[in-house]
Amino acid sequence: MRRRLVLALTLGLVPGAGSAVAGPVSEPAAWLSTYAWTEEDDRFGGMSAIEVDADGRGFVALSDRGSIVSGTLQRDAGGRISAVKMDRLEPLRGRDGAPLPRSRSDSEGLAIAPDGAIYVSFELAPRVLRYDRLFGAGNLLPIPRDFSRMQINGALEALAVAPDGALYTMPEVSIRNDLAFPVYRFRNGAWDQPFTLPSEGKFLPVGADFGPDGRLYVLERDFGVFGFSTRVRRFVVQGDTLGAGETVLQTRAGTHGDLEGISVWRDGAGQVRLTMIADNNFHSFLETQIVEYALQD
Repeated sequence: MRRRLVLALTLGLVPGAGSAVAGPVSEPAAWLSTYAWTEEDDRFGGMSAIEVDADGRGFVALSDRGSIVSGTLQRDAGGRISAVKMDRLEPLRGRDGAPLPRSRSDSEGLAIAPDGAIYVSFELAPRVLRYDRLFGAGNLLPIPRDFSRMQINGALEALAVAPDGALYTMPEVSIRNDLAFPVYRFRNGAWDQPFTLPSEGKFLPVGADFGPDGRLYVLERDFGVFGFSTRVRRFVVQGDTLGAGETVLQTRAGTHGDLEGISVWRDGAGQVRLTMIADNNFHSFLETQIVEYALQD
């Protein structure tokens, strides 16, 4: 969806991050903090995904221009993010170890498996690469026929690994006539499509993660004249069935920036946290925000 987003930004329809627009969110989520992350590196920006370690400090983030970042989230006594330390930023690499060409580097989704494998999904050329180690060479997973039917600017953004190691992804724009989003699963070396994500309103899926409770959390966004709106729904996945789902977070337009990536983890107090990251589209007037909420249930 990059072209539509850039058009909206160019026309001035989307306010910059840090605008004073605020609004209530649906329970059971409670806002904790919003941190504006900056770096003096021309490659920094366009953050589309994030994975946070179990301790809430170490993280890996992904840029939609084919870069991957490792770093540390520094926290105050209340557990809120007080600083971000970037340790390393490197280009994503193909099987030959060379950086991916620009035409095939629209990286959008990130997931880290229990065995440490790192998966990255791409939008403009829909596919998924597996990395056995961070900053290493990538290996292409099989590409199902459905991927070639996806909209050029609406393909694979959300990516998540289940506790059993199965990989799940879905297009940002549905290829189905009923507008439900087909969810694809990779396990035992092959893809299948066990269920669909129901569509509600104008929100589109841009990020996903399995939480410590074993449920699938899907980050969705909508945008319009007053900015970006964010919604998070969670679902129970049982075999080939997706449960009815529950909305745990929904913000008014303009509350945050273009949140595209989500990591779900449990803090030391036992609360489930949603750590989300905003894509600044490489515009100086937008912020790379890291936003956190805690679930109260």
